[in-house]
Amino acid sequence: MSATDATPGAGKVVATPRGTPGGTPRWLFLTIAIVFGLFYAYDAWEGVGNLVGLNLAAQSLDTTLSGFGWGLLIAGVLLPVAVFALAIRFGRARSAGVQALLLLVGLCLVAALSADIFMFGLGSLIV
Repeated sequence: MSATDATPGAGKVVATPRGTPGGTPRWLFLTIAIVFGLFYAYDAWEGVGNLVGLNLAAQSLDTTLSGFGWGLLIAGVLLPVAVFALAIRFGRARSAGVQALLLLVGLCLVAALSADIFMFGLGSLIV
């Protein structure tokens, strides 16, 4: 008799809790996604504020935003949503710690790119 035969339940399939494919319980996955999702939503809302605010600032100077300006500001709105979706997609089959780390790295990426948008300033975004 081998050691595996003496173990109770040897050779039987043990059910894992229902959740994501990586074995993370669904409630933990959703909690992590919601907490980080709030930060990503704030970044998207900040992008909307930049889009509206810089458009009003350009109008007060009797000019409009250039095509580059519109593209950059719209990218500032869509980027947090896209990075969040990718981080959720890539982190879904991972453990809870790796999911949180992927979402944190994505949030840092979004913050760095949002800061780069501010470097352009209004002068380079108007016609």
